[in-house]
Amino acid sequence: MKDKYLTIPNQLTALRILLVPVFVALLLQSDPYFKLFGVVVFVVASLTDIYDGYHARKYGVETRLGAFLDPLADKLLITAAFLLYVWMGYLVLWMVILVVIRDVVVTALRVYAEYKNRPVVTSVEAKYKTLAQNILVYLIMVLILMKEAAFFGPRLAVTVNQFLLSDSLYYIMLVVTLFTVYTGVSYLVSNWSTYFQKSLEGR
Repeated sequence: MKDKYLTIPNQLTALRILLVPVFVALLLQSDPYFKLFGVVVFVVASLTDIYDGYHARKYGVETRLGAFLDPLADKLLITAAFLLYVWMGYLVLWMVILVVIRDVVVTALRVYAEYKNRPVVTSVEAKYKTLAQNILVYLIMVLILMKEAAFFGPRLAVTVNQFLLSDSLYYIMLVVTLFTVYTGVSYLVSNWSTYFQKSLEGR
């Protein structure tokens, strides 16, 4: 009998995790075509996130392992991209650390709620937060390609590189960071009783 955990969605989620170091390594290369391939790998990894959830719901193959791995894979992908941008000098570390702490804490609490059969519905704010993070990750990734003279010429490359190193990304990331932290605090306030009230009652 086939292992119930070796479902297509779980395999896609595992693939997404395995692709994280691949896209990072490719984007760190100096060859512009390796960077292009790295962007393609990131897009493929992102698409697996869309399909695995759809497949799991449509065919009723949702598992607790999938509920744990799926958000973990998402956070690894976004976190790896943000840390890569810090390494490249486009983002500042303290903002990324705040985003990572918020996402790790909330993801851990959501996994715990799933384990206790008390799943928490994702808020609209959290969905906007995820959308904002993804838009920023893709924006910077596209700009990284645009600053390659081999693809778009030296004039545009210089302009894009100046934008990447300007204060513009700092303020954009600041807004994303503040909104991310806000959604984390809002999540804790809204779901406080789910995690802590029962524990206090059991003492």
